[in-house]
Amino acid sequence: MAFSTEAVFREDSYLRETEASVVGVNERGGIILDRTIFYATSGGQPGDTGILVREDGSRIAVEATITGESKDEIIHVPALEQGVPEVGERLRLAIDWPRRLLLMRMHAACHLLTVVCPYPITGASVSEEDSRVDFDIPDAGFTREDVTARLMELVRANHPIYTSWISDAELAANPTLVKSKNVRPPSGTGKIRLVCIGDNASVDSQPCGGTHVASTAEIGEIHIGKIEKKGRENRRFRIRFGAMPAN
Repeated sequence: MAFSTEAVFREDSYLRETEASVVGVNERGGIILDRTIFYATSGGQPGDTGILVREDGSRIAVEATITGESKDEIIHVPALEQGVPEVGERLRLAIDWPRRLLLMRMHAACHLLTVVCPYPITGASVSEEDSRVDFDIPDAGFTREDVTARLMELVRANHPIYTSWISDAELAANPTLVKSKNVRPPSGTGKIRLVCIGDNASVDSQPCGGTHVASTAEIGEIHIGKIEKKGRENRRFRIRFGAMPAN
């Protein structure tokens, strides 16, 4: 039986704590709640870590968050030798906020990179310090310095970042919104979540279920650490925090 978890982070990625009820515990000890602020691993962004606090004050450390039988079933994976809550028990949830914020900044930076490099995406991975986006580009024709400069122009412009929703039919009528070459956003639910950048999505708009900061300025200083050739037509761009090293 698959459960459905209300993904609170989709509407408010800045919410650090909340309360929820346990609706299930699977055979591996994975905890399923009626609602959560923990993002589940998907789309290249790793799941959240943090703690669940029981009514008696004891804590359950969450070492990973994943999806279950469906994308709507979110499973909180406890660290080893943790207590298991009872179905119906109320818990207080607290994510590892410093880690989440780094991931939000990085994920937003990856979106900016797809604006600077408007080519089909063949892969992506978000992490706290070094993220990557792979593009289908026969000949890159880019330098680290040029891409970094254009990224920082977008960061300093302090464009708003926000979400909106469209229908499956609207997405079908606007196929260029999908930048991934091989992965299509899930359809059939009647609505698709878009992450938009700039007033009236003037900078970018694309389907995404991840978490992001609320403005490009919050991303902070970033640079392209490396551009790698991965196959005949793939180029991998690595994004890192901080200013580009002088050498």
